[in-house]
Amino acid sequence: MRKLSIVFTIFLLLASVVVLFAQNTPKKIILLISEQNIESPRAAWWASEVDLSATEAAIAGKIIEAGYEVIEPSALEETLKKDKAYRMVDLSETDSAKLGNLSKADFVVLGKAVASAGGNVPQSNMRSCFANVTAKLIRVKDSKVIAYVDATGNSAHPDEITGGKEALVNAADALSAKIIEALNKQ
Repeated sequence: MRKLSIVFTIFLLLASVVVLFAQNTPKKIILLISEQNIESPRAAWWASEVDLSATEAAIAGKIIEAGYEVIEPSALEETLKKDKAYRMVDLSETDSAKLGNLSKADFVVLGKAVASAGGNVPQSNMRSCFANVTAKLIRVKDSKVIAYVDATGNSAHPDEITGGKEALVNAADALSAKIIEALNKQ
């Protein structure tokens, strides 16, 4: 009886260690956000040779600060070379979840970011710039959309391309808070 008690105690301790380890492992996120700045074509890193967008970089920074792990695009490089079906800007929820699964992600953020130019700011050489970002947060294990989020940003800058980038980053910062809130509920 005493041996059984010792074995049971050891089992409980091991189970506790496994649970603690699982809780401390950060959830992995992959970002699939296409971006279109002012006067630029819409681009996405998984569909072309373009680096991460300003939107993805801003969101990634905030998600990492919140304690999550962001999977680098290079983790999917071989998969994308082999399967050309993923080389499109408009991925479906199912395809993005498949990519998330291949990269061992827990969640995928699938979205679009668009910047546009407005008019000139009165009595200055500044140009108004605006950005809209929309995204879905998808849980990879069951391909379920767990949150729809959107945000806007703006900027005024003499160069509309730089102003568009600033507006995209501002929108991404606002979107990040909503993504993190949804992730924290999981």
